[in-house]
Amino acid sequence: MNGENENKSRFVVSADWLEQRLDDPSVKIIDAAWYLPAQNRDAKAEYAAAHIPGAVFFDQDAIANRTSALPHTLPSPEAFSEAVGAMGISENDTIVVYDGPGIFTAPRVWWMFRIMGAENVFVLDGGMDGWKADGRPTTTEVAKPSPQAFNAVFNPNAVTSFERMRDVVEHRLSQIADARSAGRFAGEEPEPRAGMRSGHMPGARSLPSGVFSDKGRFKDLDALRRTFADAGIDLTKPVVTSCGSGITAAIITLALQSLGHKDNTLYDGSWSEWGSRPDTPVAIGKE
Repeated sequence: MNGENENKSRFVVSADWLEQRLDDPSVKIIDAAWYLPAQNRDAKAEYAAAHIPGAVFFDQDAIANRTSALPHTLPSPEAFSEAVGAMGISENDTIVVYDGPGIFTAPRVWWMFRIMGAENVFVLDGGMDGWKADGRPTTTEVAKPSPQAFNAVFNPNAVTSFERMRDVVEHRLSQIADARSAGRFAGEEPEPRAGMRSGHMPGARSLPSGVFSDKGRFKDLDALRRTFADAGIDLTKPVVTSCGSGITAAIITLALQSLGHKDNTLYDGSWSEWGSRPDTPVAIGKE
């Protein structure tokens, strides 16, 4: 998709590319912004104040398994189909997802659509912050698309369960890439959610989510390869991605798949699950 530069991810589109297609009815635009409390940003309020014309708002806390005690875990394929169909999106559309700062929470929704069977799904480089900084068009008009049928075909092999994660850690069945900050990984910073231990899963590698982008723009493929190599991740072997609650882990997944890596899964419960249990092993330190 990123035909102007072969060294860029095929899953990331430029603001120029999207602006040229704002009137294309087959291109569906999704605002997937979500923030931690410490960021002091309100995704819904920002959408109401200004969004890309035609964009619908994807609430990552609502389009989730609402019966789970864990935050924004995956909804059932049926619930996902109902929610995004109501947004006017089918699995055959070209779907562009953006967030506020760029390459932050949009990859999670990109990943969700892909594991639910949509193939033409992309992340907007630079996010809404970059879009506005460039003076591109915005609107306050709430999109009211006609409902569509979204026929989800869920890929369970893309998701790692808690039970599988136990086996991965115990038997070193896969590499683990952790997208949390280096301080949280090392156990030097407290977790933002109450009741969770600090540290990381034994054997995990630290790959803070911000290392994959520069000012909200995804790094080129050569830089992504170096990032994985520097963290000790072997791209010829399986990888499980993890983070605090399953959102920024998808940034690592986006980077892996951009490089053609296929044997990767995302641990949906992530540290919210692992770190809150009393019976899971936790390592402290940078290794």
